Amino acid sequence: MTKYPMTVQGARALEEELAHLTKVVRPKLSQDIGTARELGDLKENAEYHAAREQQGMVEARIRDIEGRLQHAVIIDVTTIPHTGKVIFGTTVEIANVETDESVTYQIVGEDEADIKAAKISVGSPIARALVGKEEGDVVVVVTPSGKVEYEIVEVRHL
Repeated sequence: MTKYPMTVQGARALEEELAHLTKVVRPKLSQDIGTARELGDLKENAEYHAAREQQGMVEARIRDIEGRLQHAVIIDVTTIPHTGKVIFGTTVEIANVETDESVTYQIVGEDEADIKAAKISVGSPIARALVGKEEGDVVVVVTPSGKVEYEIVEVRHL
């Protein structure tokens, strides 16, 4: 049984999506299917088939979310003593040793990863290189374009 590490915010977002799907989307799709069924011959009823297909996708997503939440290990980083080490859930500022360019990432679970929001998966190459290290350490990240060295500038628990 796979356990999914997840931040408190990530679990909350999945719970909100699940509530929206079960309380808003599912009833509307049932209503759409009922309306389409009233239109007559189901073999040639595009509205009916589209609604049923949508319903199948929504039900699959509901099962996926329920499974992930059931197997989630929710980690609240704010309850863990701050040691300066990079751990799951921390926000870390790193600087490219060569270019001195800095970026900040939060290390989160797979479902929460969003590079545009500066959230990277704990399984990503950068996160794997950073976890367990502390402020001032230099880490080497293997990327498709070669090895890149980063210095850990700051580790924050948010």
